Amino acid sequence: MPSTALELRHLETLLALSECGSLSKAAARLFLTQSALSHQLKALETHYGAALVEKNVRPLRFTAIGQRLLALAQAVLPQVAESGRDIARLAEGHAGPLRIAVQCHNCFDWLMPAMDAYRSLWPEVELDIISGFVVDPLPLIERNEAEIAIMHDPQDARQNAVFSPLFRYESVALMSPRHRLSAKPWLEAEDFADETLITYPVPDELLDVMKHCLVPARIHPRRRTAELTVAILQLVASGRGIAALPAWTVGHYLARGYVISRPIGRSGLHCELYAATTRAGSAAAYIREFIELTRAMSLTDLAGVTPL
Repeated sequence: MPSTALELRHLETLLALSECGSLSKAAARLFLTQSALSHQLKALETHYGAALVEKNVRPLRFTAIGQRLLALAQAVLPQVAESGRDIARLAEGHAGPLRIAVQCHNCFDWLMPAMDAYRSLWPEVELDIISGFVVDPLPLIERNEAEIAIMHDPQDARQNAVFSPLFRYESVALMSPRHRLSAKPWLEAEDFADETLITYPVPDELLDVMKHCLVPARIHPRRRTAELTVAILQLVASGRGIAALPAWTVGHYLARGYVISRPIGRSGLHCELYAATTRAGSAAAYIREFIELTRAMSLTDLAGVTPL
């Protein structure tokens, strides 16, 4: 039997498979290709001489041997993580505050669950979101008024900023099922010209559809704004206009048939999110773990996101 020492990365793979429910999602969470994860799993199965997951079963299901190794992962990995936090506390001193500035208006949909999960890991950290969204949050972290900025474009980076990738997502066009454009497989910029575009009340440079699609095409549709995602979707469902939002915000409404979605452009409109910190902040264990936890939860839980 080939010798394959059981390593922490193997336990992390088993835990990711359990929590994500599929090879593809687990691979994305672990920053591996699906083939690399499959190879790692196959090596473990060869070592133990038995399958760890049942073949051709959806959703993914562990065999009895796989369940035993999964139980080991569930017991050991939290202890390893907690020991790492304790060592960081001893080495770095007490963790400081963690104030988060948010550039995107709808990031709260996925940020709040990550914050809830983080509090149990670092209960001593004073965790807070700076009120409202911020058009340019980088000066806040440079002035030590925030530790993390959630934002879109790393090309705006300044010398002291470090950008950690979170995920890539798709913005989709949303309309009533009875809308005149509903028969189209995707929308082009010109399709928005005679429509009312319903958006959050934020500058155009913070709206994906405006920044990456309509402004470059010199198209400026009629506008209507609403503060809340649910209010935007209610207006769309009632035929008052169309909207463009990240796919993760609208799954419940699509499933119920209140609105329908279409890609923006033949290949879709894909955008990116990053967590920006100072160079000193990026070295702090309690800040790094928040970024890693947020990335992992987003890739596992959000519809239509992929790793950067």
